Amino acid sequence: MLASLFTEKQISKLKKLGIKSIFDLLLHLPLKYLDKTKVNRIADVALGRSYQIEGKVTYVKTSYQPRKNLIVVIEDETGPLQLRFLNFYSSQIHQFEKGVMVRVYGEINPKSFVTEIIHPEYEILKTNKPLPEHLTPIYPLTSGLGQKSILSFVKRGFDHIAKKNIFPDHFPELNIKRNLPDLMVSLKKLHMPISNQSSDLEAYRKKLVYDELLAHQLFFRGLYHQQKNYVAKSIKFDNDFHEALVSSLGFTLTTHQTNCFNEIMSDLSRSFPMNRLLQGDVGSGKTIVATMAALQAIKNGGQVGFMAPTEILAEQHFIKLKEWLNPLHISVAFLSGSISLAEKKIIYAKLIKGDIDLLVGTHALIQDKVKFKSLALYIIDEQHRFGVEQRLQIRSNNITSTHVEAHQLMMSATPIPRTLSMSYFADMDISTISELPPGRQPIKTKIISDTRRGELLAVIQKHCNEGNQVYWVCPLIEESETLQLETVETTFQQVSNFFQSQKIALIHGRMKQKEKETIMQRFKSGDIHILVATTVIEVGVDVPNATMMIIENAERMGLSQLHQLRGRVGRGSKESTCILLYGKKLTDIAKERLRIIYENTDGFKVSESDLKLRGPGEFLGVRQSGLPSLKIADINKDEEILALAKSDAEYLLKTKHNGIQSHLQRWISNYQEITRT
Repeated sequence: MLASLFTEKQISKLKKLGIKSIFDLLLHLPLKYLDKTKVNRIADVALGRSYQIEGKVTYVKTSYQPRKNLIVVIEDETGPLQLRFLNFYSSQIHQFEKGVMVRVYGEINPKSFVTEIIHPEYEILKTNKPLPEHLTPIYPLTSGLGQKSILSFVKRGFDHIAKKNIFPDHFPELNIKRNLPDLMVSLKKLHMPISNQSSDLEAYRKKLVYDELLAHQLFFRGLYHQQKNYVAKSIKFDNDFHEALVSSLGFTLTTHQTNCFNEIMSDLSRSFPMNRLLQGDVGSGKTIVATMAALQAIKNGGQVGFMAPTEILAEQHFIKLKEWLNPLHISVAFLSGSISLAEKKIIYAKLIKGDIDLLVGTHALIQDKVKFKSLALYIIDEQHRFGVEQRLQIRSNNITSTHVEAHQLMMSATPIPRTLSMSYFADMDISTISELPPGRQPIKTKIISDTRRGELLAVIQKHCNEGNQVYWVCPLIEESETLQLETVETTFQQVSNFFQSQKIALIHGRMKQKEKETIMQRFKSGDIHILVATTVIEVGVDVPNATMMIIENAERMGLSQLHQLRGRVGRGSKESTCILLYGKKLTDIAKERLRIIYENTDGFKVSESDLKLRGPGEFLGVRQSGLPSLKIADINKDEEILALAKSDAEYLLKTKHNGIQSHLQRWISNYQEITRT
C-alpha cells in the first residue's frame, strides 16, 4: 500500500524506520510533543522549561571574539528575552531587523544570568499567523527524513484511510467491555493531540497496547489450541519401570520434581502433542524429571530425542543418561557434528530401524538425515538457545506417515518471568521446580576488584590445599584490543605459574570434543584442581567437589549467564563461593547487574530483574527467533492490560470470532510466514 502514496526513494527511507505498510506508519508514534498552541509571556517563564514566545526585536549584535555569537533581544509587554546563536549565517543576521516580530520556541537556559534561549526555533511574523490547534509531534528519525516530512507522511496516511476505511475495529464489542476508544480515533489523537486533551493520551495509548497484546495472545494461545488438533501417541504410565529407575538413583526426588513429573505424564497420556516447558533454577534436578518421562515414552514403544545447545552439555547429558538407563536395558546413543561420518551413518541406520531408544545430541539432531522409526517425545534443553525454526524442524522431520506427532518437552534453567509466561510462552504449559535438592548449601557471592588478584590467589591456594576444586572462567579466547579483557590463555599461564603444586587444566570451545571430554572427566574425578575455562562450562557440568567459581570481567556478562555460571558450584553439601572479578570503569548498567547478582541467589528474581534491564526482545532473542515482537506495549509496565487481553483472546478463540485472522495480520506483519513454519 505504501507504493500508492510514496515514491520508491521515500519508501526506502521509511523502511529504515521499520515502516513497511500504512499501518506501520501510523504506529510510528511520536517520542514527545511540543506545545506550540499558545504564546507565553516572557515574565512567566521558568528556567529549564520550554516555551513559545512572541516579541519585537529590540537589539542585535554579532561578535567573533572570543567565540562566534549572534545575540538578538526580543521584548513583549512583560520584559526582554535574549536569543543566542552560536552557529549562524549572514542571511540570518539580516532577518533580525529592529522592530520585526518574531515567534520563537526553546528551552530557557538554566545556566544563564539573563532570561535566554540558545538556538531557538524561530520564524519571522509578517502577518498574524494563527497558532496550531494540535501539539507538535517529535518522531524518531532516520537520515534524509525530518520531522516535517514524517508528519506530512502520517497525514497522507490518515487521508488515504479516511477514503478507504481500511482499518476498522475488529472487535467493537471489546471496546465497550473494556471502556476503550476507537482504534483510528486513538491513532489520530496520539499523532496530533489537542492541547487541552493531552491528559487523555494514556487512554489512547492503552487502546493500542490492548490491541497489540490481544494479537499476541491470539497468536500464542491459538498455537496452544491448534496443537490439540494434531495426533500424538498416548503414553501410559508403567509404575514398575518407573520404580526401577527411581530406586537406582541414590537420591530421593523432591516434592516439586514429583509434581512436575505427574504434570508431564498427564499430558503424555493424551492423544494430542504435549507442549510443555519444565523450568527450574540451576541444580534443581530438571534432567532426572525429563529422563523419567523419556523412560515412559520408551516403555510405550516410542523413541526419544534429547537435544542440547552445545557439545559439552550434550555429552554431559549422554554420560548421565547412560548411567541411569543402561541398567534398564535402554539403548542410548550420541550424535554431534564432531563425530566421524562413519559413526553417523551407523547411528542413522540404527535409528531408523528402532535399535536406538534415546538419541542425545546437538543441532545435529535436526538434520534431514536424522530419521526416527517412531519418535514419541523430544526434549530440548536450554530451549532459549534455539530459534523457533530449529525447535520445529525436529518435529516436522519426524511426523510419521499416519501424521502422528511427537510430544515436546522444553527445559530451561533461566526461569521465565510471569509476564513472559503470560505472553511469549502462552502457547505452552509450564511446570516449575522451585526447590533445590536437600543438603545443598547456599552459594556465597563476593564482588572483588581485579586489582586484588594477589589476595585472591592466596585464598585459592588455601582452598585447594583443603581438597576443594575451582573453576576460573574467562569470557574470551583471543586478545581483543577493543574490549581489553583477560583471555583464557593468559589467565591459564598466570594461574599455572602461581600454583606450582596444583594441577591446572584449560578448556574452551575450540578444542576437539574428545579432548574436552577427557579434561572434564579428569576434573570430575578430582585429578584437576583448577579448571580455567571459557563459558563452555556454563550449563550441564556437575562436579560436587567444585566449591569455588571465579568469573573474570563479570561486569561484561549478562545476569542470566552470571547466574548459570554461579550454579556450577554448590552442587554438593560443601559451602561454595562465587567470586565476581570486575575491571576499572563500571557503567551504570554493569553496576546494576553486579548488584542484582550479589543480592539475589533466587533464579526467578534474577530473571525478573534481567527482563526489566534488557526487555523481552533481548531476553528471549526474539529478533533472531522469528517470533513476533512488540512495538507499542511494554510487558513490564502493561501487565494489567496483558491479563485482560489474555482473557479476551480465550473468549474470541472459543467463539471462533471471524475477526481473529484480520486482527493477527494487522498487528503481526510476519504472521503468515510464521504459521507456515
